[in-house]
Amino acid sequence: MAWKIGWSSDAALFLSRLEQKEAKRIAKKLEDAAENPPYYFKRLRGEEDCKLRIGDYRAIVLLVHAESMVFVEKIDHRKRIYKTP
Repeated sequence: MAWKIGWSSDAALFLSRLEQKEAKRIAKKLEDAAENPPYYFKRLRGEEDCKLRIGDYRAIVLLVHAESMVFVEKIDHRKRIYKTP
């Protein structure tokens, strides 16, 4: 059973600003990963969030098991994703 995917406004905005080819690739990878979240998503040390590697990009997600939902909190380049504002 596939999980649903939810998007934060920051993640959706970042995706909309990328080239269409890159945005589609990232969305496709998230859809594929939603088929089997424990296999694809790796938990961040000391956090509830998980990460997904997508080439040079990373997606930070929250897995909501009660609702079978993958909530995408943030997407960014791997150089910037882990830095706190």
